[in-house]
Amino acid sequence: MQHPRIMIAGIGVAVLAAAGGITAAATSSSTASAAPAAGHASHSAAATTVRTARVPVNGKLETILVSATGQPLYYYQPDTAAKSLVTGGLAALWPPLTTTAANPGGTGLSGPLKVLNDVNGQQVTYNGHPLYTFVSDHAGVVTGQGVQNFFVATPGLAQLTSNAAPSSPMAPTGPAGGYGY
Repeated sequence: MQHPRIMIAGIGVAVLAAAGGITAAATSSSTASAAPAAGHASHSAAATTVRTARVPVNGKLETILVSATGQPLYYYQPDTAAKSLVTGGLAALWPPLTTTAANPGGTGLSGPLKVLNDVNGQQVTYNGHPLYTFVSDHAGVVTGQGVQNFFVATPGLAQLTSNAAPSSPMAPTGPAGGYGY
């Protein structure tokens, strides 16, 4: 069974696409140009900035990574350090964070921000994990935690060094499906 938020978000994406496409900008200045890479929805900017913020995640206040506009950032558990597996309809619901900057900037981070040139264009990575937003989120609101193998990115996210995807420290654990922090 699909998650109700995903179904509603999918309907919203279809309406937006029919109205002329989806483009969003994440920037630290007032000038930004946004262009979806290879037909995918994306957050683009000349100087993408990632920072930390304290927001509620599943009822608990957590420090997570957010875009310059405060949009919560996620990683996709099946991704590898060399490839994003989020494309097509999945990328419409989980827009990749992309940049035109060779070295994206960040504040409050303990790991490196880099750029992965792949199917989504120049996608921003943190500790090797490609980063994404979620169409149902807005600044300070996390609604996608654990949905479709996406988890909020935190400053302590383990380095992804190989082509194998790691297990998530925030993935559901135990029979009740709670989250291990």
